[in-house]
Formats: sequence, structure tokens, C-alpha cells
Amino acid sequence: MTEASLPLPADAALVQATQAGRVNARTLIAIRWIAVAGQLLTLVTVEFLLDFELPILHAMAAVLASVALNVYAAQRHVRQPFLADKDASLYLGYDMLQLTLLLFLTGGLENPFAVLLLAPLTVAASTLGKRAVIVLAGMAVACFTGLAVFALPLPWPGDTGVSLPILYKLGIWAALTLSAGFIAAYLYQVAQGARRLSDALTASQMSLSRAQRASAVGALAAAAAHELGSPLGTIAVVAKELARDIPPDSPYAEDVALLQSQAARCRDILAELSRRPGEASGGEPFTAVPLPVLIETAAGPYRRAEIALEISATGDLEDGLPLVRETPEVLHGLGNILQNAMQFARARVSVRIEWTPPGLTVTVSDDGQGFPVSLLARLGEPYVSGRQAAARDAGGNMGLGLFIAQTLLERSGADVSYGNTRHGGAKVAVRWKNPTFTA
Repeated sequence: MTEASLPLPADAALVQATQAGRVNARTLIAIRWIAVAGQLLTLVTVEFLLDFELPILHAMAAVLASVALNVYAAQRHVRQPFLADKDASLYLGYDMLQLTLLLFLTGGLENPFAVLLLAPLTVAASTLGKRAVIVLAGMAVACFTGLAVFALPLPWPGDTGVSLPILYKLGIWAALTLSAGFIAAYLYQVAQGARRLSDALTASQMSLSRAQRASAVGALAAAAAHELGSPLGTIAVVAKELARDIPPDSPYAEDVALLQSQAARCRDILAELSRRPGEASGGEPFTAVPLPVLIETAAGPYRRAEIALEISATGDLEDGLPLVRETPEVLHGLGNILQNAMQFARARVSVRIEWTPPGLTVTVSDDGQGFPVSLLARLGEPYVSGRQAAARDAGGNMGLGLFIAQTLLERSGADVSYGNTRHGGAKVAVRWKNPTFTA
């Protein structure tokens, strides 16, 4: 597929940036290098300058393990710097366990550096999801509890050493445990509020980007309608003269008649494009009709004799399907989806209506080749098409049909999703939670 090589649209890039993860591996690696340097400096100072007796070999082995992990992480995350919650949790969990081992070797909770066990939890609470924060908070409490019970004596100069009372150790454990719970809960709530604002800003940018592209497409359509008027009129005149000059039994008579019908259809389309918004195509504006009739009307210009259109309904049908107004957004939006289905179907296009008041869902599926799985996430963006390259070039497809359909239907309050059926055909589901166009 040539479309797969296209650059991502602005809103798709925003979505990928939002979903890729919020923790930068480079940041964690940099913080771990700082921690390694601090641990080495502390061990060297205490062992050689202050002349404390430490299990220096075991402590250095723990520090070297962090060095090895950092080198591995730096090589692994060169191309994908953002980490998912699971990977970030594993790295932060390791940092917590490594520091717990160092504290075990150097006095446990009596070591004043025990408070640093809260650092990985602070990073997790400000960046990760609820489940990861809960797991790491539980791990921090378990580490504090283990250090309160099991730890080597605190290194101290001289033969007397130092040992804090049990009650004081219990106080340290309680303070650190309460701090872990407070930090996890408070920072997570603050970060969650910031994430909501960021997500809202991303959604606003996506909506604005889509509206700008829809406006550009509308301007392009108006310009095309204006520019195509003259050559289309010339084609219609030439086709009429050919029809008059060619005998009815000529082998070209059928082709000329087809040319005239298509020219007339183009003229109707241009007239529709030039009509001001809000003008109805005839009769009362936005006349209420049964929903299957609206679907038949939308599919009418694209019907093919060899393609069967099947319309079925499920749900709350005691009072029948609702009457709907022929609003331009719904009519043209469904029309573009039906056109796409008719174009690629082999023999059948199915439309399933699910009416569960107040919700309404219209699902259009066909028995064609379906959408490429690699493009499902990008369908609905301009200039992204699910067609094969040869078919796209032959049909002049620009990848705007689904974009226009989705933009129009979203204006009516619908959510549009794309997928494939179990048999491989394409499927487009249009859902209104509370449709405003029902009578």
C-alpha cells in the first residue's frame, strides 16, 4: 500500500504522542546516573574518609548492577524513548529494590538515606497510571517493613556502635509508610488533573485541525464547482450533438447515452455544491422520512445493478423505526459511506439499523476485500484511502470520501468507527447517542 508511507496527519500524530507513554527513558536513565554517582560518592566518603566499616564489596556490586542496567536501557531505548507504564514500573521497581539492598547493608531504617526510597514512588505517582502507582506504593511499604525487621547494623566508628530504640524505629517506619501513601495519593491526583487538561488540549487541537481541513476541502469543492461548469456544459452540448447525429442502431449509441446521463449527473452534483447551506433539494426543508427511506435516498446515486442493497433493523421496533429529517450532514455523510461500500462490494452491501431509544446505530458493511488492517487507525483522515494503488489511480480516488463523511456525521453528533467483518469485508459503524435529527 502506498498510503502507508504517507506522513501521519497532525491529529494522528497527536494521538500517537498521547498514547505512546508519558515517561521518557532518557530522563530515567539520567536520574539513575545521578543516583549511581551519589551512591558511589557516599560509599567512598563513609568508607575511606570517615573510616566507617562497610560491606563495601557487596555495596559496590549493587551499584555496578545499576550501571549495567543503565547501559542496557540506553542501548534499548535509542529509537523509542517513551516507555509504557509496565516498562517504567519495572525500571522504578528495580531502583526501589536496589536502594533497599544498599540500605539493608548499611543499617536499614536507621540509615538517614532511607527517605530516598520515596524518590521512585514520587516519579511513578506523577507520571504513571493508577495500577502502577498502587503496585509501587505497596512495594515501598513492603521495603520499609522489611528494613525495619531485617537489616545489618548501622556502621559507626568505634566499638560501641549505635542502636536506636524499637519505639523510635517504629516511628520512622510509620512516618515513611504514611509519607509513601500521602505522596502516592496526592501526586497522582495532581498529575491526573494535569493529564486531563493535556488530553483536553489535544482533543481541541485535533478538532481544530479537522475543522480547518474540512473548511479547506469545502473551499476546494466550491472552486471545483465553479471551474467545472464551463467544460461540463461543453461536454453536454457535444454529447447532445453526437446523440442527434448517430443512428439509433449504431454500436456507439449506448455509449453516447451513457455519456449524456453522466454529464447530467455531474450537473446535478455541481448544482448541489453551489446550493447555499440550509436550502433543501425540494419540498419542505428537512422533511421527515422513515430511516430506511433516507438510506435508500442516500444510496440512490451509487446503486449498481449487480450489487444488492440489504437493509435490516433490530432493537426496539414496537413503534417502528424513527422518522428522521433529511439533514445535509446525515444524507451526504451516509451517502459517501454507501458509495464507498458500493464501489468495493462484490455482490452485496448490508445496512443494519439498531434502534435502542435514544441511541441509534447504522452499520454499513460489504463483501469486498475490506480495509487494510495497517490503515484502520488512520481511516477518516484526508488523503488516506484503503484502495489498492492500481484501483485508486484508475478511479481517481483521493482518499477524501471517508474524511468528508466522518466530518459531516460528526457535526450531527455521531461517532464513526471502522473495521472489517468476520468474512473480510469492510464495516463502518455510525453511532448517535442522542440523535437530534429524529422527528
